[in-house]
Amino acid sequence: MQANLPPIRQRNQASRTREYLTPDEVERIIVAARHAGGRLAERDALLIMMAYRHGLRASELIALRWDQIDLKPGTLHVARLKHGSPSTHPPRGPELRSLRAWKREQHDATQYIFTSLRGSPMTRRTVHHVVAEAPKAADIEFRFTLMLRHATGYYLANAGQDTRAIQLYFGHKNIRTPSDTRNWRPAGSRPSGRISG
Repeated sequence: MQANLPPIRQRNQASRTREYLTPDEVERIIVAARHAGGRLAERDALLIMMAYRHGLRASELIALRWDQIDLKPGTLHVARLKHGSPSTHPPRGPELRSLRAWKREQHDATQYIFTSLRGSPMTRRTVHHVVAEAPKAADIEFRFTLMLRHATGYYLANAGQDTRAIQLYFGHKNIRTPSDTRNWRPAGSRPSGRISG
């Protein structure tokens, strides 16, 4: 009877030491995606950059439309899934330049930002594939797409943002979610209680 049972799933800590990437690792992944070659290398680098800078899930990435971005003042309306609160984020210089370049390459043929060669919206599966290939080229241990979202939390926590501000940035309505935000701070540090910068 015991031979037909699947193996017991190990705890995450047993298979990986951490569930986030450092800012340096994310930058190496973006560079690797950009230098991978191919017609969609710029799109792939932009996708990884936006997932990291805005803490976007794969489903939120593929749902991004051009009407959610105003390139002149540099604003991005983030519509969160999983009953999250929408918010407005400021894209920065390199991101805005990449967005403009990708928009020129698309020739205004679609309303979606991240598209396939045929102009249709990307699928979640394609996003997961794109995000999994770049870390291999950068020689970085990478387990899942959500690590980019966790990397955002890690960066914000170490930049001095308080937990509630991070949760609002991610669109969480309840202060108790996610519970893993306590793992983003270095040992011995305390929340500042304010938004810096």
